[in-house]
Amino acid sequence: MTVFSLLRIAGTPWLAAALLIAGTGTAFAGDDDDDKDNRNACNGLPTHATLLKALKDATNTEGTGLNLNMWGTIVNRDGVVCAVAFTGTGRGSQWPGSRVISAQKANTANAFSLDQSAASGGNGGPLALSTANLFSAVQPGGSLFGLQHSNPVDTSVAYKGPSSKYGSSNDPMVGEKIGGVNVFGGGLALYDTSHKIVGAVGVSGDTSCSDHNIAWRTRRNLNLDHLGAVIPGVAGIFAGDATHPDNIIFDITANPAGGTGNSASGFGHPKCLNNPPVGAGNTASGLPPVQP
Repeated sequence: MTVFSLLRIAGTPWLAAALLIAGTGTAFAGDDDDDKDNRNACNGLPTHATLLKALKDATNTEGTGLNLNMWGTIVNRDGVVCAVAFTGTGRGSQWPGSRVISAQKANTANAFSLDQSAASGGNGGPLALSTANLFSAVQPGGSLFGLQHSNPVDTSVAYKGPSSKYGSSNDPMVGEKIGGVNVFGGGLALYDTSHKIVGAVGVSGDTSCSDHNIAWRTRRNLNLDHLGAVIPGVAGIFAGDATHPDNIIFDITANPAGGTGNSASGFGHPKCLNNPPVGAGNTASGLPPVQP
């Protein structure tokens, strides 16, 4: 027999109800503590206002693609969403679907990039991977085929309401882990002045090539692109672009047998409408180099 039943027998159903409510309240308090911990984990990362300004400035500077408004998301090293912003006059001024995509890109860049701590055990080492570097690698026969199906988006976080808060300082995703893997341009890991990875930024709302460039400029505006000569990336290793180590690589050539084409590096990305300028190493040119 339960405590609730015993209390009813004793003629005190109101006390049972009070205890039941109190117990429920305790559970909710625990959830609140978790949310508080997650939000505290964003301390030191850009705020909504800082992200918004950096994203707007980057979008206004980049002239490729379709010149559309953008969504941007920042996650911390644990994948907790710290800020979500958009550049338009309202949440419908940019593709609504790009809100979650921007968060997915941020999660991906953070989830598959490393800093010097990776070598602390004597093995491994730092490596920055942008989402643009993953397109060819996840195609059938690619070295990372299937990666795009891992770590799925948490839809209970992605579509949590109310929609009126989307892109605001209290966007419902903030303080939650979004998950997701995205394999085209627009996501970059964030590195502080000590070359430590502190999370990632993801942007979405235009062609995937422009998304990459806008993410690159946003990261620079946030002063979180301190890879220097310390953090290598596949663009530095395979395309010779050491000053832009996790840059987008345009080295896909047509496959006579059909399909998505062949990437010489294995990390190539397709070209896009009104493609950004391409440099000698088949990487996007005109972007500022990473900082020391």
